[in-house]
Amino acid sequence: SKMDEVIYEEFKGTGNLEIHLDRRVSEKRVFPAIHINRSGTRKEELLTEPDELQKMWVLRKVLHPMDELAAIEFLLGKLQDTKTNAEFFEAMKR
Repeated sequence: SKMDEVIYEEFKGTGNLEIHLDRRVSEKRVFPAIHINRSGTRKEELLTEPDELQKMWVLRKVLHPMDELAAIEFLLGKLQDTKTNAEFFEAMKR
């Protein structure tokens, strides 16, 4: 409703993390049904090392032009093959 949107926008500025869900991804039974391009965190530079942050930005550039379903399936597929962030980013080079 319009009131929900007003309340959401009011509190949106106070949060540090936004996770947006995608109904279309959920309907395809892909979980978590996250809308990759709309979700994110603020001040991520405080959470990760500069070299890993750079790799995250490259990953976002790769995922951004993709359809949401394709992006989450691609990301989940790559994550299933690795155990750590370092291993994940190393696999992304290939």
